[in-house]
Amino acid sequence: MTFEQVGFVLIPPLLLIISGMIAAAHPPSMGVRIGILHFAAGVVLAVVAVELLPDLRHEHEVIHSGVGFALGVIAMFTVRYFTEHNEEEEESGAATTPSTSALPSSMVAAIVVDLAIDGLMIGIGFAAGAHQGRLLAIALSTELLSLGLALGATMFKRRASRGRAFRMLALLPVGFVIGAGLGLSLLRHLSPPWLSFVLSFGAAALLFLVTEELLIEAHKEKETAWMTAMFFVGFFLMMMLGLLE
Repeated sequence: MTFEQVGFVLIPPLLLIISGMIAAAHPPSMGVRIGILHFAAGVVLAVVAVELLPDLRHEHEVIHSGVGFALGVIAMFTVRYFTEHNEEEEESGAATTPSTSALPSSMVAAIVVDLAIDGLMIGIGFAAGAHQGRLLAIALSTELLSLGLALGATMFKRRASRGRAFRMLALLPVGFVIGAGLGLSLLRHLSPPWLSFVLSFGAAALLFLVTEELLIEAHKEKETAWMTAMFFVGFFLMMMLGLLE
């Protein structure tokens, strides 16, 4: 791993931490928060459409891709099932007391998997070539910046203490760094079938994050056309970055 690669690997998680801390300490208005959630959802969905699916289609590993995606869906809904009761208790007490959890447990699980897969992607990207790695780092920086703003605003809404919010934001990117290290070292030597398995599992986790967490959180409040349009802005920007590769 070169010094340049380390720098590009560290930029996205640093942006996640900084943007999340800013949003948690000085939360945006309700309208801006909903717009950010839509933007983050569009960016994450574009990562699946622009970065993951073309690679999976190129490999033509139908069985491994199908099994990986199915296991990803099962894993995320299993997490949702076992955390649903705790989330209901957190929501019932959130109106009067600070939440005991900075974020819903299932959202944390989805984000951890998301960040780990993002790290793998940037690591594998640099393993494929410096140009691909740099462009992927820019794309993931956009994703993590918007995701950090969304997380910080959500934690403020749930009345999480600033100390707890900051600790969680500082710990979440660990999965990204570990994933990047694995992508640059071990996983770049994976055979195409097993790489397709890993990427398919990650695609399922990302789709879960978009449909079951970010958009649901965004639709809890009344929204306007410009807020919804931010979803397409996020998707468009990531699509354009992908076309530059």
